[in-house]
Amino acid sequence: MGRASPADGAREILTAVRKVVLGQEAATREVLICLLARGHVLLEGVPGTAKTLLVRALALALRVRFRRIQFTPDLMPADITGISLLSGTHEFVFRPGPVFADLVLADEINRAPAKTQAALLEAMQERTVTIDGAEHPLSEAFTVFATQNPIEFEGTYPLPEAELDRFMMKVVLGYPSAALEQAILSRHVEGFVADRPTTFGIAGVADAADLEVLRGAAGAVRVEPALTAYIAAIVRATREAPALTLGASPRGGVALLKAAQAHAMLEGRDFVVPDDVKHLAPPVLRHRVRLAPELELEGLTPDAALQTILERTEVPTA
Repeated sequence: MGRASPADGAREILTAVRKVVLGQEAATREVLICLLARGHVLLEGVPGTAKTLLVRALALALRVRFRRIQFTPDLMPADITGISLLSGTHEFVFRPGPVFADLVLADEINRAPAKTQAALLEAMQERTVTIDGAEHPLSEAFTVFATQNPIEFEGTYPLPEAELDRFMMKVVLGYPSAALEQAILSRHVEGFVADRPTTFGIAGVADAADLEVLRGAAGAVRVEPALTAYIAAIVRATREAPALTLGASPRGGVALLKAAQAHAMLEGRDFVVPDDVKHLAPPVLRHRVRLAPELELEGLTPDAALQTILERTEVPTA
């Protein structure tokens, strides 16, 4: 990775991923910001919108271990965390599950039973796995990217609010434009295959050690008291907005703070500005709030409600 500045290193990773994932500019940026801020990501989009491809490309760019877990109704917690097996010497030996990787893709997390979801979410929160009383730490780079199809699809179950709150951001991937969709088809004509990473043509530009350096730089970005007050005001306003029946938790405020620091670093600044907060408030807070049912039926979205809050919250000056 180039050592000119942390911002250059982060942009190098972003550029590498965007060479593979076409047309998801906002999503790739938000996912990288979340990774730099040590947060887990919930990816939502209809099938085929490059959710899996995005995480695979990020793992290749970072040269880190990648594992994919397909969530199904019969998936058990041990299938994720691992189990203790009796060896030939009559001793129990721990066999790690797929959660023991750097970037873990939990595919279609909203198709699994609550007990299995909880096993993954506990690992996300504690960054360790406890089996038979023994703690097994996860890697420093450990990050979960959980995908879900929109909840109106059959056979899916919405994650409870307390579990949604564990994700730093909910990143939404939509359909590409007509021109980009044609470019995607052209790439496949040229030999690109989404489930064969060897066809991606992506070179590793960083590693786990570089990621830790970038995370340290993001965490060192300065946040003035006026900006922390601004973040607190936005979060508190979600609890008082008439359009919302559930507001964001204090964890949501912490997530917005850390994401704003990572965004500032990516922009080449060592201090947070109000635009960092405004830019990231929707992906950080959209899954932490709930609309009043009657307004949801009228077509109001969480993003629209959050935009109204941002417009009404006083922005700090210099």
